[in-house]
Amino acid sequence: MRTMGLDYGDRRIGVAVSDAFGWTAQGLVVVERRGGESEMDELVRLCAEHEVSEVVVGLPKNMNGSIGPRGEICIAFAESLKQKLNLPVHLWDERLTTVSAHKTLIEADVSRKKRKQVVDKMAATLILQNYLDSKTKR
Repeated sequence: MRTMGLDYGDRRIGVAVSDAFGWTAQGLVVVERRGGESEMDELVRLCAEHEVSEVVVGLPKNMNGSIGPRGEICIAFAESLKQKLNLPVHLWDERLTTVSAHKTLIEADVSRKKRKQVVDKMAATLILQNYLDSKTKR
């Protein structure tokens, strides 16, 4: 069974999945948010297709560790997802993952247009990899 990582944003949801052993995260897709249930249905389909047993949603905390309005939105999304999937859904501190994703893509000389298309998927991959790494250190 695999773990899915999500970077939940205003316009897009970056999606990553782990390998079968739970060692590595790979970027999968970016789901466009159109409102309604379409993105939730797409996430349900992806979970079934990739045999996902748990989901990790990035929680954007403020630099002082508090949870702001964006964090509250992600918490509500994670709760809705948990109800829809009937799977464990974990929140994971995602501070600076999008910044790291942008930096990595810039260093790799990826054009601005292409960065926009993959940054959410890369952020989801970083969120998931950090979560997976924390589990192996226990």
